[in-house]
Amino acid sequence: MARLAHPNIAGPDKRAHDERRDFAAAGRLPAITLLAAAVGAACALAAWLLLHLIRFFTNLFFFQTLSDRDISPALNKLGLLVIVVPALGGLVIGLMARFGSDKIRGHGIPEAIEAILFNKSRMSAKVAVLKPISSGIAIGSGGPFGAEGPIIMTGGALGSLAGQFFHITGGERKTLLVAGAVAGMTAVFGTPIAAVLLAVELLLFELRPRSLLPVAIACCVAAVVRPLLLDGGPLFPMQTQAPGMWTLASCFVAGAAAGALSWAVSTSLYKVEDLFGRLPVHWMWWPALGGLVVGIGGWLQPRALGVGYDVIGDLLLGRMAVGAVLALLVCKAVMWVFALGSGTSGGVLAPLLMMGAGLGALLGPWLPGDQPALWPLVFMAATLGGMMRAPIMSVMFALELTQDVNALLPLLIASSVAYGFTVLAMPRSILTEKISRRGHHIYREYGIDPLERHMVSEVMTRNVATIDGELTIDGALQQHFGAAQLHRAYPVLSAGRFVGMADRDTLDAGMKRLGDVRVADLFGTAAPEMALPAENCRTVATRLAVHHLERLPVVSDADSRLLVGVISRSDLVKPSLVHFDEEQRQERFFGLSRAAARARRRALTASTEAAADDFSSR
Repeated sequence: MARLAHPNIAGPDKRAHDERRDFAAAGRLPAITLLAAAVGAACALAAWLLLHLIRFFTNLFFFQTLSDRDISPALNKLGLLVIVVPALGGLVIGLMARFGSDKIRGHGIPEAIEAILFNKSRMSAKVAVLKPISSGIAIGSGGPFGAEGPIIMTGGALGSLAGQFFHITGGERKTLLVAGAVAGMTAVFGTPIAAVLLAVELLLFELRPRSLLPVAIACCVAAVVRPLLLDGGPLFPMQTQAPGMWTLASCFVAGAAAGALSWAVSTSLYKVEDLFGRLPVHWMWWPALGGLVVGIGGWLQPRALGVGYDVIGDLLLGRMAVGAVLALLVCKAVMWVFALGSGTSGGVLAPLLMMGAGLGALLGPWLPGDQPALWPLVFMAATLGGMMRAPIMSVMFALELTQDVNALLPLLIASSVAYGFTVLAMPRSILTEKISRRGHHIYREYGIDPLERHMVSEVMTRNVATIDGELTIDGALQQHFGAAQLHRAYPVLSAGRFVGMADRDTLDAGMKRLGDVRVADLFGTAAPEMALPAENCRTVATRLAVHHLERLPVVSDADSRLLVGVISRSDLVKPSLVHFDEEQRQERFFGLSRAAARARRRALTASTEAAADDFSSR
């Protein structure tokens, strides 16, 4: 294979080696972090406002009072009229989406991802205002949703608006958007670590200090502000015993069952969405139709209405009979699938928590082990991890919600198995499927770019043919661009200092414009485009693309411009060949004789180098 040159630790290469950093330099990081902290505090206020809006509309729709007291819609006395309430709320949301902004439809996380990847992290002020209002109406009128999706969308919009107000890059604006999104989640649930992991596993699409630090600080600020506005402490405090071997073994079964539930619910959701898409009515009316299904389910099972945090608590603490759990699980699943499939506004986390905990309450007594009370929590986390393809986030989320450290290993086992199940069974998650249906495919695997792992000094060509700047243009044409021409362009040196790159077109144009002058006279005093040995290959590849160049001279430093090499597009293929070798070449180190192993390595090396040479000659 094409071997990368290892720098000799001397001269320019010694300086290049000394200047390498673990991370890219980020002089603007403190300013962005301070801005993210302010966004975190603002999102905590937004979360407080959203929760009070939900309470206000719950009292208005189900109890006809103007109040923000915390009361469950299951306590209503409306009888059959309860069927109409969610439909009325859906009608209002449809009108808001039609004449306000259709971005308020859905549960928020796909919209945030779409803005990050395809809209330079730009979100509108209209979304920041309409999303919490529409979600308050949807959940307050009985919608079986959580507040996390709406606050992620609202917080993301606040972060994006902050980024649009200041003169910053798209990457920095993305950081603020994500910081706002996960700070809002922190304020709702009191789970700052899980929120950071949500950012890493779902929203950032990178793991860099420039994004991780501001996001973490925003979550910390939201967690500090939260007790000042909302109740502090874990939402569902509980404590289990240290699990035994049979319990840990049963977690593998629990993970598979939770993965199957994730697959079934996600598949059903998009089938229902397709069903609504075939209706001969405008999508504005769909939330009202979905609301009728919610209303019927709420009439049959009143506790399936609304967010249902109290129900989740009862499931985790084993306060519900098996028959009631089964009825609640079926009603909640059907209501949620039809409501979300209709395009109304609401979140996914709380419904997934309830469905997962319900499945755990049903199957837990049948699983081997010594802790029946553990299974609702394990199934809850595994369902969340499988559905959202974020297993580490789901483990930490359940841990912070309960502060039950003894459950950590069972949570990790079940969530990992559920994650593996859905990765194998589903091409896309519940989040990315919606984006895919809008024409955008998201590849969620990401790692270190091979071009970022290697320096220019490792791949550049060191033996460089140059043009003496004292030559006349005609002399340079005859000497370097005649029948024996070896390269398309050459660095031009004047008194040992690089002054520019010259190709045939440059020299011909100079001859017509200035006559037969020195080649060095063709280049002005402005600094030419160059590369430094310490720069990584990704930086140079970007510079080549931006300036439409095929190659760059490599100089020891920008002041002396001492030429040490040339890097071309073909040189930038070498790190990718190393990556290909690591990812695709299958090797066996035992069971072969040394001679056979050496012969095989030589054959593979020759084939890879031939591919590199073929690419370079094009």
